[in-house]
Amino acid sequence: MLIQLKGGRIIDPAHNRDAVGDLFIENGRIVDNADVRKPDEVHDVSGKIVMAGAVDVHSHIAGTNVTLGRQLMPELPLLAAEGGQPILPSPAAWGSYATGVRYAEMGYTTVIEPAMIPTHAIEAQAELAAIPIIDVAGLVILGNDDYTLNLLRKGDVKSDELKDYVSWTLAHSKAIGLKVINAGGSEAFKFNARTFDLDEEVPDYGVTSRGIVEAMQGAVEDLGVPHPPHVHCNNLGIAGNVETAVATLEATQGRPIHFAHIQFYGYGNEGDKGFSSGAATLMEAVNKHKNATVDVGQVMFGQTVTISGDILRQFDGRRAASPKKWGLNQGEGNGTGVVPYNYKPKSFVNALQWAIGLEIFLLAEDPWRVLFSTDHPNGALFVRYPEIFHLLMDKDERARWLDGLPEASRQVSNLAGISRELTLSELAIITRAAPAKLMGLADRGHLGVGAVADVAVYTERKNKTKMFSAADLVFKSGNLVVRKGNVVRVTWGRCYHVDPGFDRQIEKRVAAFYDRYYDADPSWFGVSNAIHRPDRFATIPCSS
Repeated sequence: MLIQLKGGRIIDPAHNRDAVGDLFIENGRIVDNADVRKPDEVHDVSGKIVMAGAVDVHSHIAGTNVTLGRQLMPELPLLAAEGGQPILPSPAAWGSYATGVRYAEMGYTTVIEPAMIPTHAIEAQAELAAIPIIDVAGLVILGNDDYTLNLLRKGDVKSDELKDYVSWTLAHSKAIGLKVINAGGSEAFKFNARTFDLDEEVPDYGVTSRGIVEAMQGAVEDLGVPHPPHVHCNNLGIAGNVETAVATLEATQGRPIHFAHIQFYGYGNEGDKGFSSGAATLMEAVNKHKNATVDVGQVMFGQTVTISGDILRQFDGRRAASPKKWGLNQGEGNGTGVVPYNYKPKSFVNALQWAIGLEIFLLAEDPWRVLFSTDHPNGALFVRYPEIFHLLMDKDERARWLDGLPEASRQVSNLAGISRELTLSELAIITRAAPAKLMGLADRGHLGVGAVADVAVYTERKNKTKMFSAADLVFKSGNLVVRKGNVVRVTWGRCYHVDPGFDRQIEKRVAAFYDRYYDADPSWFGVSNAIHRPDRFATIPCSS
């Protein structure tokens, strides 16, 4: 069936397109209708905005950490609603089904879960499979586990075995890429460390955080995995940590790398309170290092819950839990920390965090390298995205919010002096084209011929919060799934992963390791093709 979207303003920065025209869909793909066939179905979208379906590069939506967060904070949607925030479809739950529905209603069609624990990936994949409509993918965590650290012990890097181990882990968990969280910090925490810097050594192993990140960069690059290592840096949330972030950027040696939620590393230590915006310093370094991409991790005011594998930071953050409950779990190589948090506009620190994230977006010289995220739910629930779009696109809206914040926080921020407003094309880059490109998902994030027919249609409004809260139409793989902001058809997406290939000897080595230390067989937690639906998984190519 040939479907025509007629007369809309098509925003497709991947093809430098911002013009009124028609879009055609057939068999789940964008097609050219050069032979002027009569369409079977026509949607008049005159006066509306047509974009590719949005792609979220970093959102915690599945896995053991998220499960623990849901168990600890089942009341989260209700608490968020009390603060005036939009809520998920069911006020009584924020589970998998509601996640897919609400994402789709906003025009999102692909979401990446950024922190699967290798031994728990089977659970994460089962939960991802329960999310309707959207396509998904997961990043798997390495860098604190004993097997990796042994391969890097005291600088005696077994690079070939490490490469095979990384590839085996990606395949075993059916992940799209590799996540590194506070490299070495979780292991150092076992030795009672409370901070862990870039050049500190992991006790007993003699390898530094810098060395771990460099080794992972090399392995991923050699394997040809499209998405570079997705790195959660050291010293998250600490005043003065902008120096750590800049030093980590300098350490990348020109190799591809992605830094997660960099707002949490944009902190200086100036001013009377010893806490200030370091966004200008950070973005000078990001703009300079063309090999690096980042996502922002924007903070919004209101109730949320922080979910992280950075056990060292979450242990420290438990003191600020609101409500006063929290959960920590230190497993083999991977910690889990779940700490509820309420960002308050009258808080000096929270107000500055909010401003720093917006500064980072607005100081970016290349929107293709500075991607949208809130690190859901850590900075804000994903349902807050439309409000952030509004702030980025309307300087008067930013000024209105700024006027209600503490004077002390405004004095150590540069946001008031930034007049830039993002265009629709720039918004399409940071929420669609750039995330898809970064993940190696070449057939989405754009509206070129041959792209998967993930399409979102919006009524253009000055109030961008209203505009992007509810799409007029959303097509997922050519199927109309949302009309007038409501899901009208539930479909089931696919899970994308890589399979770079490896020397089969690594399977024997890993099996011997687990047998010796855990009396367990890795096959017990391997992800099979048959989880929920036989056709669910799709492999994206590597360049090696």
